[in-house]
Amino acid sequence: MAELEFYGASQTVTGSMHLLHLDGGTIAMDCGLYQGRRSNARKRNETFPVRPGSIHAVLLSHAHIDHSGNLPGLVKRGFSGPIHATSATADLCGIMLADSAHIQEEDARFWNERRARKASEHIKPLYGRKDAKRACSLIHHVPYDERFELADGASATLVEAGHILGSACVLVEIDGPKPVRLLYTGDLGRLALPILRDPISPMPPADYLITESTYANRRHRNPTDMKNQLVRIIQQTRDAGGKVIIPAFSVGRTQTVVYYLAQAIYEGLLEPLPIFVDSPLSVNATEVFKKHPECYDEEAADFWHLRGDIFGQSRITYITDVKRSKALNTMAEPCVIIASSGMCEAGRIKHHLKNNIENEANTVVVVGFMAQHTLGRRIVERREELKIYGRMYKLLCRVEILNGFSAHADRDDFAHCLGPLAKNLKAAFVVHGEGSQLQAMKRLLEAAGCSNVTAPIPGQRFDLT
Repeated sequence: MAELEFYGASQTVTGSMHLLHLDGGTIAMDCGLYQGRRSNARKRNETFPVRPGSIHAVLLSHAHIDHSGNLPGLVKRGFSGPIHATSATADLCGIMLADSAHIQEEDARFWNERRARKASEHIKPLYGRKDAKRACSLIHHVPYDERFELADGASATLVEAGHILGSACVLVEIDGPKPVRLLYTGDLGRLALPILRDPISPMPPADYLITESTYANRRHRNPTDMKNQLVRIIQQTRDAGGKVIIPAFSVGRTQTVVYYLAQAIYEGLLEPLPIFVDSPLSVNATEVFKKHPECYDEEAADFWHLRGDIFGQSRITYITDVKRSKALNTMAEPCVIIASSGMCEAGRIKHHLKNNIENEANTVVVVGFMAQHTLGRRIVERREELKIYGRMYKLLCRVEILNGFSAHADRDDFAHCLGPLAKNLKAAFVVHGEGSQLQAMKRLLEAAGCSNVTAPIPGQRFDLT
């Protein structure tokens, strides 16, 4: 038996989780946190498609919270099997899952103290730091390109995805009279993305493909152009006497932004000014990036050898202390503040937005995709008013969208990486996208020669034998 069941990130971009049911056990591919409206998100995150204790193993593509963030919840509810991931992904999960657990605990405390009207409305954290620690203890470090046993009659190999540090595409090989090869992209990275190696090329051949589609309907701007655009925005905002506020994921996006700022200052494109990375997680994540130079591409390695400072530690102030973070709110001089979370749903970025969006001199720079029903999406849509911590604030500052920083493949990257596979696929499944994105990926794969492309809905199952 080999059957796919789709659950998280089907018809949406958060909460990735896909199940492979085999004779040797059920394998989960990713176990991400669903992000969106509080009530809906909580219900989705507390529910799993199968009993967690019945899952044999997890294949983790990378450490982003929408792919890894519900592993502690899975463990809390009975999972005790191995979680297979690269060494860099394991190290990132060590800090990211602990941070996520802290957010869960703080959100529950805030709700119970400030929003609940009676004891019956109190909530418990989705999971806690002990659950996160237990989940990390189950991670097995797997080298790239080395095949390992997954379950009876099945093996897997992790290959470079080029999306964030340690990210991998997962190839599952199922033995039998008719062997099956299933390739799951996780989140596929871009060609020529800063810092990281490109996705593996050519991709390993497969019978079945599960692919993300986040930016299948567009072409990104050149990353170098994004560096120049960011420099322009910072200079304009500084001339107006304002602050630049950049919501950024602590892992991947923050490092890319500070890498570009360090380059721009070194190259004389940007006059030095105060730049702050206000996120304990970003500080810890940058240390993990420094620990894994084997993941760097040639340009980043060369810059490291030249400067020894590719993440701007000599020019950029990294903040962990709460008191220093709050002091940024009263800082009068122009500066750049980079803070998480990337979709503005939690973390210190919400405080910086609350304190800065009503000032016309300031600029919020969006450097990544914002999912529906998130504060980040409402900023992208330039809503006149935004609710932050239960209060309404007017969005008076400038909003600049720089999608070229995305670490996700665009349509050209997809065509380059996945197009050669299409004609030999028995079927392809398109996930991690919304309506137009899913349809764009479907058209791309069909044009490349795959006649059986589906965008599955949650709960839908497919026989792979």
